[in-house]
Amino acid sequence: MITLTKDDGPADLDGVTHLSIGVSWDPTVGSSGGLLGKIRQKQGTDLDLIAIAMQGAEPVRLAGLDSLDPLGNGSLVHSGDNQTGHGDGDDETVTVEFARVPANITSIVFVAAAYKKRSAFQNARNISFKVYDATGGSTQQVADIWPSMLTNDNGCAVAKAIRAGSGWKLQVINETGKIKQGDEKDLMRFAVSK
Repeated sequence: MITLTKDDGPADLDGVTHLSIGVSWDPTVGSSGGLLGKIRQKQGTDLDLIAIAMQGAEPVRLAGLDSLDPLGNGSLVHSGDNQTGHGDGDDETVTVEFARVPANITSIVFVAAAYKKRSAFQNARNISFKVYDATGGSTQQVADIWPSMLTNDNGCAVAKAIRAGSGWKLQVINETGKIKQGDEKDLMRFAVSK
């Protein structure tokens, strides 16, 4: 079993064949009270978990938004878009099967964002990024990453899986930043900077 924190540096994923990263959040009334607040909470908040496959310094594939299997072979799979944050457990997940990731992919950056217009981290509560060792079909949590509630940013680089010879390492990043909402190129630039 591995246990990951930002301070530990990159962790070897020896023996980990499948890795899942999930994001969960709860909708909130934000600064609105009364009826408007109840309506906002019922509508929920739309955050997005996105995995960006990198070839060197270039982003080449994206899992998330409307792309569930960007590599076309089941090696990088997104669970689908939860637009409300309602429900128990992870609201969105990305699973990587390392042995099937094409050799030209050198790293995968996992980003969460209030990507769509009118969405915001401030409209969510209890945001949590969980990392799971999903080897052998079971899911064992190895990290729980919480972004700062003080940020006015709308993006968070969660972690980065890095190819290391024939294996992989995982670095917890947990750094926030600004992403222009609805702009995939700006999202990619944010991921490349990590």
